[in-house]
Amino acid sequence: MDTAEKFRALAASLGSLLNPTELIRSVGLIGIWGIIFAETGLLVGFFFPGDSLLFLAGVAASPVADLIPTFTGLHLPIVWLLIVTPICAIAGAQVGHWLGHRYGAKLFARPDSRLFKQEYVDKAERVFVRFGPAKAIVLARFIPIVRTFMNPVAGVLRVPARTFFIWNVVGGVIWTDGILLAGYYLAKQILKVIPPDKIDIYLLPAIVLIILISMIPIFVEIGRSRRERRRARTTEAQAAERV
Repeated sequence: MDTAEKFRALAASLGSLLNPTELIRSVGLIGIWGIIFAETGLLVGFFFPGDSLLFLAGVAASPVADLIPTFTGLHLPIVWLLIVTPICAIAGAQVGHWLGHRYGAKLFARPDSRLFKQEYVDKAERVFVRFGPAKAIVLARFIPIVRTFMNPVAGVLRVPARTFFIWNVVGGVIWTDGILLAGYYLAKQILKVIPPDKIDIYLLPAIVLIILISMIPIFVEIGRSRRERRRARTTEAQAAERV
């Protein structure tokens, strides 16, 4: 195999790794759980498509999965998905928190590369500072890349283990089961609008829409924090005028 063929094979492998539909067919239930654990617990897992993987897993577990050519013959048990997937997400985040607490800031002391960017860490820290530990841990679940780096950042910043665990459980359950159930219940509605043989063409836009909907709490929090800052500035200005 020459260099060009090796490159094409590598590109095809990476494409499959990042394609949630192919991932579900190739790795199955155990693989889905392993990917969710890696994305939330291991720094190298930030590039996995967690949101779309969960949504499509819900679709693949739905009663109409066999009508979709992509998922024909693939029967995922929704009950096990709803039980084990959040456990994997919670366990992965706990590992991330432990790594941050154990190794501190030196965990991120590495030069930028094609995969690792210091801006990923900075983005997670900005979310943490803006919303505080509780909201940041929950909201980060809905932000790709940030959900990977938030957990070790929380460890580096010494968020107490009990506080982290409580909000990690809340965020893990809402994120995993919320998106799984969205895929499960919306699958039938999607088939009413899109012919089964053309569903692959429209799945990506549908996934993007679901991700945007899942990020509504973040937009709400951002809007609320901005309103609070404006009120605070107005109060300060009024106080200064009275003085």
